[in-house]
Amino acid sequence: MTPRDEAKDDEMTGTQIEVFHERCMGAGNCAEVAPGYFDQSDADGTVVLRRDSFDPADREVVDRAIEICPVAALGYADKAPGH
Repeated sequence: MTPRDEAKDDEMTGTQIEVFHERCMGAGNCAEVAPGYFDQSDADGTVVLRRDSFDPADREVVDRAIEICPVAALGYADKAPGH
């Protein structure tokens, strides 16, 4: 399966970005790598999710943001059917 096929599969199954706020330490790596998807709170610097679904063309950049989080505060979750 090619990366493009995987991205299409993710879109069809409803995969979305998930944030574990209790883990976030505000490093900001995600916001630097994928500013279209992640920002930082003005109050405490922790991650703010700009949008939870992603464009399949952006899969690599979202993957990179998830991978470089030093405290594993980001991941993927399946969207519940009908949502």
